Amino acid sequence: MQSFNLIQKLKENWKSGLTVALVSIPLAVSLSIASGASPTRGVIAAIWSGFIASIFGGSNFNVIGPTGALSGILATYAAIYGEQVLPILAILSGLIIIFGYFLNVEKYLVFFPSSTIQGFILGVAIIIIFNQINFALGLNNLPVHEHFIGNVFESIKHINEGSLTAFSIFLFFAILLLILIKKLPKIPGAVIVSIIGIIIGFLSTYNYIPIKLLTLNDRFSNLDPKLFLPFKLIFSIKFIIPAIIIALVSILETMISARIADGMTKTKYKKKREILGLGLANIGSGFAGGIPTTAALARTSLNINAGATHKISTAISSIFIIIISFLLLNYFKFMPLAIIASILTIVGVRMIELESFIKMYKIDKQNLFIGLIVALITILEDPMAGLLLGALICMLLYMQKLSQGQYELFSNKQDEDINLLKNKIKEKDCLVYVIKGSLAYINAQSHISRFEKTNIENKNVIIDLKNITFIDQDGIEAIDEIVDVLESKNKTVIITLDTNSLTEKMFLESEKFLHLKNINKVFASVAAALDFV
Repeated sequence: MQSFNLIQKLKENWKSGLTVALVSIPLAVSLSIASGASPTRGVIAAIWSGFIASIFGGSNFNVIGPTGALSGILATYAAIYGEQVLPILAILSGLIIIFGYFLNVEKYLVFFPSSTIQGFILGVAIIIIFNQINFALGLNNLPVHEHFIGNVFESIKHINEGSLTAFSIFLFFAILLLILIKKLPKIPGAVIVSIIGIIIGFLSTYNYIPIKLLTLNDRFSNLDPKLFLPFKLIFSIKFIIPAIIIALVSILETMISARIADGMTKTKYKKKREILGLGLANIGSGFAGGIPTTAALARTSLNINAGATHKISTAISSIFIIIISFLLLNYFKFMPLAIIASILTIVGVRMIELESFIKMYKIDKQNLFIGLIVALITILEDPMAGLLLGALICMLLYMQKLSQGQYELFSNKQDEDINLLKNKIKEKDCLVYVIKGSLAYINAQSHISRFEKTNIENKNVIIDLKNITFIDQDGIEAIDEIVDVLESKNKTVIITLDTNSLTEKMFLESEKFLHLKNINKVFASVAAALDFV
């Protein structure tokens, strides 16, 4: 019976595994270079971290590998200590993640609100994009500085030495990638661009076309496929802080990716186990000579859209990466650096969730300001400093809101009281869930978990939001998730909310709320909702 199930899973997931592998190889090569490492280290990381996470992880869909979220950070450490430090950082960050697994660190992630995370992602995306200036302009052998801003100014200083041909190639393929993503989303644009790029690079290298382009071969003479790459296993106390930063970013990115995957598939991942899988994946990648890894949202989404039903898909993907890289990796030496820059630039652009910033501008300008501060500090100083400062500011603002006091007003004009409605509730197949006080990033997950873990026998669920005194963007997203959870359990969801209140105006940015309102399932009172039921 077990072998039959395994064969069935292989049949269901081999196509998604192959699709992810085809996309992972050019991205692993590109993101490894963006991290300041050789392309081979990125491919090794994609193989081992993906395979180990598929065995020990808690999500059926997360794809673990080199990512843009880490590449900007890793490039800084590679510039300071050399690329040999990246496998060591992978091992150390993996050990820290395992330590976090035993400390139940997933419970403390609520201290990082979405505004802080979005600001951090924006900062990293800008670092990735501006780090491509040299490749995009065909600049080579420029002095390398410790800080990102120093490297950007160095590139700008030598901009007159750039190649118009290289920039034209960069611009053309960046636009082509955007068109492919928009018009043909099911076709992996990075694969198509890589194939065309390798052909152009081959023709340029052997003078079949009158264009001279810098290629991977000019930077990395040895692109032989390997499963292991040697490195010196050394330890220094100065590696601890970078490893903690990498571990924290890896955990946050992996949890975000897994949560989005759950939303796409209506499933639930095991948080604690996913952290264990992530830690072991980084340790395995490091000992194999690879770079630190985390969940890749774009590849996770591709995995789902390609038909994955089980985490065996990512194991199959790792096997296909081995096969394809041993057959074709040598050809990547012809890839023009300008085309790699176009791939990485689009990776950076797609990391920026513009919709989230527009939503914050409309409903929560304070959080927008915090996100921009986090982005600025991430760019100018340090990702950890940005994340911690963002969390601290949000905590202080939250405490300030609480200090204003929470209260309820009752008068003879009030049209209802839950106590008076209890008999009516008993007559209906209905559960009324009242949220009072604040609904914010600090407690939103508790409300979601309550609905996830509780076996609700009632057919109808009324979520009463009239008594909320403070809500932020995370609170609004929490209601969306709660509605998703209830609908996945085949419950009829009804919301009660004071019309024309500040809370309702904020909820106008919620797709779930607007949908329920459009189908007449939003009422001004519990009594009115019970009459509907």
